[in-house]
Parts: sequence; structure tokens; C-alpha cells
Amino acid sequence: MRGARDEEGPPDAGGPQDVRRPPGGPDRRTAILGAAARAMARRGVRGLRVAEVAAEARVSTALVYYHFGDRTGLLRHTLGHLGDRAERYTRPGAPGPRRPEEALRELEERLAREFQDTPEVRENSTAWGELRAEAVFDPELRGELARAGGDWVRELADLLRPVVPAAPERSLAGAAERLTVLLEGLSTRWLAGLLPAGHAAELMRGALAAEVRALRPPEAPRVPEGRTAVDSPAS
Repeated sequence: MRGARDEEGPPDAGGPQDVRRPPGGPDRRTAILGAAARAMARRGVRGLRVAEVAAEARVSTALVYYHFGDRTGLLRHTLGHLGDRAERYTRPGAPGPRRPEEALRELEERLAREFQDTPEVRENSTAWGELRAEAVFDPELRGELARAGGDWVRELADLLRPVVPAAPERSLAGAAERLTVLLEGLSTRWLAGLLPAGHAAELMRGALAAEVRALRPPEAPRVPEGRTAVDSPAS
């Protein structure tokens, strides 16, 4: 990884038994991933050190290496952890209905939830952005991020399908990719304080509406009452 690294490698001693359990007894692996996400949101990926993550999670550095192998493994699993958290706070609730207009409202709400001005969402979005920035310099992390991004594009295409059932798969995938790119750009501007959360959500809704309009087949021209489609204007 380019940038700051931990100088120490995986320690020889102090395995899983050498751990102070986090308060309240949450799963220690999840506690480590949460601590890594918080550290990334505060200081970025290049400043992330395993010792700092271990201290925040209140575990030994040995346990971090035991679960994740090395710093790159910790980053890779934190990426998955961020995706799981985003899935929880963006999903409106129970599986949505299949009628196009209701499916569209459900998707609008889900995308708007990416801009909730809460500590959890800001932390998650900031850490995700830091991982994207670090992937510029880290080919291994770039591959993991590409896979995660591909999964999101496919999921978004699946959510668009009931909105426009007649749309070709290739068109759905293209719309999903464009919406994903816009979401990432709006998130960066929102987190930088250049765009209010509400305005970012509104821009996202507008882009979704434009994509849905483009996916829908053109309406057949209306035929005036009493005239057939083959009638000529002079008849």
C-alpha cells in the first residue's frame, strides 16, 4: 500500500486469547471493522494503522492480524462492512411492491437515504470515499473496489427492472452505472460541504426520473377519435 504503513508486521505472540472484550460484548471481528471505518473517516486510508484500529476496538493487534491477515486484508473486509451498513440504512423496509410507480418511489427513497445527515451515514460515506481515493495507488484494493462497485450496479439495475419492465438488460445496466457515478460524485460534494444533503437527494431524484424516461418506450401517437391510424390527413 502507498502511504503510511504500520511498521510492525503480524506479531508472534498474543493470539486471540490476548484480548480485552469490547464493552457490551459485541462480536470482536465486527468491532474491529467498525473501528477501522471510524479511523478511515477521521484520518483517511493512508493514515490508517493497525495499532490504532486495535486500540479503538479495544483488542490486541494480534487479534486484528488473526482475523484479517494484514493491513490490506483489513481494508478489504472493511469495504464489505461499509457495504453491509449502507444496505441497512438505505433499504426502506420490507421488499417493495412490483407495480412500476410504487417500485419507482421505493428506489427514489433508497437513493435519497444515501444523503442522510447522520453520523453513521457521514462516517460510512467518508470511509467509502477514502477507499476509492486510495485505490488510485493500490491495484489490489482497486480490484476489490471494482467488484463491490459492479455488485452495486447490478443491484441497482435489478431495482430499476420493475420500474421499467420492458427495458432491455443492457439499457438497465447503463442507467444503473450512470446513476452510480452521479451518486459517488454527489456524495463527495456533500461530504465536502459544497452541497446540502437535501439538494443532493433532489438532484439524485431528478437524474433517476430522467433515466426512467429514457428507458421507457416512446408512446404511440394518439389517433383522433373517429379516424383510424391508416387514414391520411386528406381522407
